[in-house]
Amino acid sequence: MPEVADEVADLRKRLARLEAIQAIERLKYRYWRACDSKDPNGFRDCFVKEGAEVDYGPGLGTFTDREPLVELYQALALRREEGRWMYHDVHHGVHPDIELIDDETATGSWTFGFMRVNLVDQVIERASLEYRDTYVIEAGVWKIQKSHLTPLTSLSMPIPDGARIGPGPKKAGTE
Repeated sequence: MPEVADEVADLRKRLARLEAIQAIERLKYRYWRACDSKDPNGFRDCFVKEGAEVDYGPGLGTFTDREPLVELYQALALRREEGRWMYHDVHHGVHPDIELIDDETATGSWTFGFMRVNLVDQVIERASLEYRDTYVIEAGVWKIQKSHLTPLTSLSMPIPDGARIGPGPKKAGTE
């Protein structure tokens, strides 16, 4: 019977590992969904409460805590003029590669596709980037502790005359 007990223990460990990886993937998807749906509270909740280390490069900056990052997010994502959102974003992350370091720490990398309809500058922006993250358990839940974004490719082009631009979420935090 020791062999059966060992197999059960191994299966439990493997299942816990798969569940942790899935929870981390869902965290990152919630983060991108919060970005697109203009949900600052959902965005904030994806990061550790204190000491988040985020480097979004020269365009957006480096942060050592989540609140200044949330302030920047709100200034951009929630900007409205004449009742219209000025930025319409689409965040798509693919190819997750999550590695569990221990029961409460993991690293991950993602290929990221980004598209923005930027009504401030009247351009459509496309980019591909790479995320390198560190995740930790905080209060029993996986959170982003570190996130580093590396640009790969980008394209910016004028919004064509006559283009119809959707309204976006009715209000911040809705889809």
